[in-house]
Amino acid sequence: MDLQKNNNAGAPVQTPVGAQNPDEVTKKDRALILTILVILLVIAALAIVGFLCIKPQPDTVQGQGEATEIRISGKLPGRVRHIYVEEGQHVSAGDTLVHITSSIVDAQYDQAEAMEQAAQAANAKVDAGTRAQIIQAAEDTWHQAQAASGIALKTYQRMEALFSKGVVSAQKRDEAKAAYDVAKSGEAAAKSAYDLARAGAQPEDKQASSAMVRVARAGVSKANALLEDQYLTAPFDGEITVIYPNVSELVATGAPIMTLQKDDHWAVFNVRETLLKDIRLGSELKVYIPALDKDTVMKVFYIKDLGTYANWQATKATGDYDARTFQIKCRPAKPIDNFRPGMSVVYKGVETRKK
Repeated sequence: MDLQKNNNAGAPVQTPVGAQNPDEVTKKDRALILTILVILLVIAALAIVGFLCIKPQPDTVQGQGEATEIRISGKLPGRVRHIYVEEGQHVSAGDTLVHITSSIVDAQYDQAEAMEQAAQAANAKVDAGTRAQIIQAAEDTWHQAQAASGIALKTYQRMEALFSKGVVSAQKRDEAKAAYDVAKSGEAAAKSAYDLARAGAQPEDKQASSAMVRVARAGVSKANALLEDQYLTAPFDGEITVIYPNVSELVATGAPIMTLQKDDHWAVFNVRETLLKDIRLGSELKVYIPALDKDTVMKVFYIKDLGTYANWQATKATGDYDARTFQIKCRPAKPIDNFRPGMSVVYKGVETRKK
């Protein structure tokens, strides 16, 4: 029995089948923890390097190309006789674009011109005064009245002398006196008629005649003003973008005939006021045009507040404020080939040069 006990005491301890050695478990845990720590340190180091080295991207604002457009229209209502241009065509200032005709306005012009000629003829007649034959007849009548008055006077004088001698009665003398008075009145009337014939029309008649000439001339000018718009021309260099009517169609007064786009392209942006610290009138902005894959420089010529309806609302209840929106327009410093309205234009806030 003792011998068996001693043999059992000197033998190595046997580990049960399927059980792990405690020393091996401890080494694996340490290796796993060390690996996790190394990974965490690497991640932290990368985060610190990224924070220190990677700069935040500047604010990017997207705008678009714009240009001045006007609608070509006229005062003349009529029918489109001929269109001399087509959509997409470039025209120069003064080029004829369309011909419009109106038979009604042509007739109105002829009528106004005839009325002007009639008014001028009537005015010339008034200015010329009474005809020479009428003046001569009035003068002859006056001289006849003078002669009759002289005879009546002499007759009266003789009757007066005979009455004083008692040869004739008072009735004969009174009859001679009455005949003389009538002859004298006739002479005065003939003299007035002669003076009126020489003087011609009254000043009021002359003024009325001149006024009628001015009215007729105004009618001609009105018809001319309408007919001036028979041929509509381009007011400036540009491109025809839209043509509305077709040939032979009727157009009303002021109806648009076509749209002309001016050769003055620019870009427009809507930006928050926080980006305006480096932007002012005359600033040069470096922008990118994706459609042309081109970087270029544009100069600011317009800045305007868009109003409260375009505010950027604050995201915090306190400690923040609403940012207003401003519209900025800038024109290319140099002409850009194939730059057209509607193209996207991208501006990054850091690319600003003050002038």
